[in-house]
Amino acid sequence: MAETTRPARRGLMLILSSPSGAGKSTLTRNLSQNENNLDLSISVTTRPRRPSEIDGVHYRFIDRGAFDAMRQHNDLLEWAEVHGNGYGTPRKEVEASLAAGRDVLFDIDWQGTQQIVKKARADVVTIFILPPSMAELRSRLVRRAEDAPEVIAKRLANARDEIARWSQYDYVIVNDDLTAAYDAIKAILTAERLKRSRAVGLGDFVDQLLAEEPA
Repeated sequence: MAETTRPARRGLMLILSSPSGAGKSTLTRNLSQNENNLDLSISVTTRPRRPSEIDGVHYRFIDRGAFDAMRQHNDLLEWAEVHGNGYGTPRKEVEASLAAGRDVLFDIDWQGTQQIVKKARADVVTIFILPPSMAELRSRLVRRAEDAPEVIAKRLANARDEIARWSQYDYVIVNDDLTAAYDAIKAILTAERLKRSRAVGLGDFVDQLLAEEPA
């Protein structure tokens, strides 16, 4: 008797959002380095590169003209203006990964998240990362030592608006312990991968099972 063919799985989009300094970039990096079958979506941005960043690893740094051209030709799955700079997700790479059964990890803000949710709700899992306190958020931004004081002040002001969007997300994690937050995200990813709706051909697989004669 022929072996029953296991159903394939369509990939999902796992989105992490948080105010700047709450930890989503660290969590995203850890997930992309340690989890299997997970492709990191590299956003394009017009923001100047920070000294610690590598082009093509943290972001693809492009000029405003190139960004506007991608946006006008619908080559961005989502895009937003944040702190006066353009950010966006190239569409082609994401769609190829999902079709191949691979998951795609996003580190984007609430504006980009809502655009993707509107376009592909069934493929999206959203997680919002909260800081344990506003004082700790400020402390993390200062310790990062990559932004001028006026930029830090602007990020803290914007953080309140971003945190107010928490209820738009599927899951919310308070990042008071990085290891615990990471483990929580892994648990969410495991459960979401097993959802019935993500299995391609599951009905046919069940029909094959039911048609088999016991040994």
